[in-house]
Amino acid sequence: MYVLDFLRSRGVWFEALLHHPASSSTKRAGNVHVPGRRVAKAVLIKAGDTFVLAVLPSTSWIDLGQLSEVVGTPASLVRLATPDELLAIFADCEPGVVPPFGRLYGLTTLVDSGLAEVTDIVVGANTRHEGLRMHFRDFQALEQPMRASFTRPIAPHTDPPVPAHRDGNRRAG
Repeated sequence: MYVLDFLRSRGVWFEALLHHPASSSTKRAGNVHVPGRRVAKAVLIKAGDTFVLAVLPSTSWIDLGQLSEVVGTPASLVRLATPDELLAIFADCEPGVVPPFGRLYGLTTLVDSGLAEVTDIVVGANTRHEGLRMHFRDFQALEQPMRASFTRPIAPHTDPPVPAHRDGNRRAG
């Protein structure tokens, strides 16, 4: 089902955001001028014989070890889905697009605790140029995801160290 139609059918407020095609949630954040911590990305995970949908801030990475504990599956059996698996499950979406509404696709949804700290989130829909802003509480009510901590922040880019002077003192920048 088309995500926007699903939300309309449930009477959920959202703001449609058309933007330049985004191949990642980080690019979507830039395209819609929203801080990355408020943009959710959805990642399809294969855990043993089942698939789960992990929803997390675009400023984080999934820690598969932590996620394996959350889903109760050995770490050796937890991995990211392949492109073919994505296409099979999200057949109504542009290739590579993963909406955060697992219930629409018969999936259990997990949401990282870090997303619950924001009031509004921006998520993807069915294509690379569609996003939507909605209240996190509405996402929570619709999706009823399992909430857990399974991410780690993407390390911020740091400037190179200031070279030391011959006398051993660092130069002021």
